[in-house]
Amino acid sequence: MPETLELDEFDHHPETVHWIAWDADGAAVGTARMRPYSASATGKVERVAVLASHRGVGIGKLLMMAVEAEARSRGYRELRLNAQCHAQRFYEQMGYISEGFPFEEAGIPHIAMQKPLSS
Repeated sequence: MPETLELDEFDHHPETVHWIAWDADGAAVGTARMRPYSASATGKVERVAVLASHRGVGIGKLLMMAVEAEARSRGYRELRLNAQCHAQRFYEQMGYISEGFPFEEAGIPHIAMQKPLSS
C-alpha cells in the first residue's frame, strides 16, 4: 500500500488498537489494527502486514489471534476486513468468510470478509 494511504482519521481514535510484532533483535516485523465499525458490535481489522522475510512462521496468525481476543474482550460479535486477494486463503484458514466480489482498493484487488465471534 502507498505510505500516503496508511495514516487516516482512525489511527488516533481512542478505541483503535494497534499491534506490532517484534523479532528477537527488536525489529518490527508485523502489524495489525482494529477499530470499531459502524454503530454495531463489529470490529474492523486493518493494516495487517508481515514483512516478506518473516512470513510463513505464524506471525500473521498470532497477530490475528491477538486481534480476535481483544475484539471478544470488547464485546464485539463480529470482525470484518478487506483482504488483499492474495491473502484470502490465509483468512479463510482463520475462519473468515468472503462476501461479494473482488474489488480494487488503492490499485490492489481485495475481497470483503467477515467472521462471527463467539465468547
